[in-house]
Amino acid sequence: MKIIMLGAPGAGKGTQAKMLSERYGIPHISTGDIFRMNIKNNTVLGQKAKGYMDAGQLVPDELVVDLVIDRIKAKDCMKGFILDGFPRTIPQAEALDYALNNQNEKVDCAINVDVPDEAIIERMAGRRACVGCGATYHVVNLPSKVEGICDVCGEKLILREDDKPETVKKRLEVYHEQTKPLIDYYNKKKALLTVDGTRDIQVVFAEIIKELGLTDKSPL
Repeated sequence: MKIIMLGAPGAGKGTQAKMLSERYGIPHISTGDIFRMNIKNNTVLGQKAKGYMDAGQLVPDELVVDLVIDRIKAKDCMKGFILDGFPRTIPQAEALDYALNNQNEKVDCAINVDVPDEAIIERMAGRRACVGCGATYHVVNLPSKVEGICDVCGEKLILREDDKPETVKKRLEVYHEQTKPLIDYYNKKKALLTVDGTRDIQVVFAEIIKELGLTDKSPL
């Protein structure tokens, strides 16, 4: 099954993607991971992406699409994949559809994890990250054993710039402008599944499995 995860930053789509990947054994693919892998392996596409990133520029749509298409052609994606963070725009979605159509394939489901902006701002304001090892916590949902101290390495926990309310609001504005139209795009294709992401993680996961017609043993 070929799945796309949609939802605002902080909605929990990455968490659900990871759980689906672990349960059913298909790769959870994020654009960040693709960039890092290609740059680390010094591929031609990775070199191009690094050139833009080193110059402080956004990687162009065409190159992002090429990187993603190259990744989903890998052997571990034969049974399916879960894309997280791609597509972000209608042109990217159209390019993905075109590439899949050329292989007589299509996106099976776009899962939209729906959470109101206010809840996302509150949720992300509670995130904490370790300055030493990068481990992440949440002051309410996943607190460290000792307040402000990492359980793993004992270093200080901080609120990252990306998680501060003013930054989150700006990220949400970009999401609503660029990415939210994808919900209409996949709805018109009758491939959209919207779930209420304000509930417990396991409750959301159970609904996704049910709506996809999956069981614990059924393959994706």
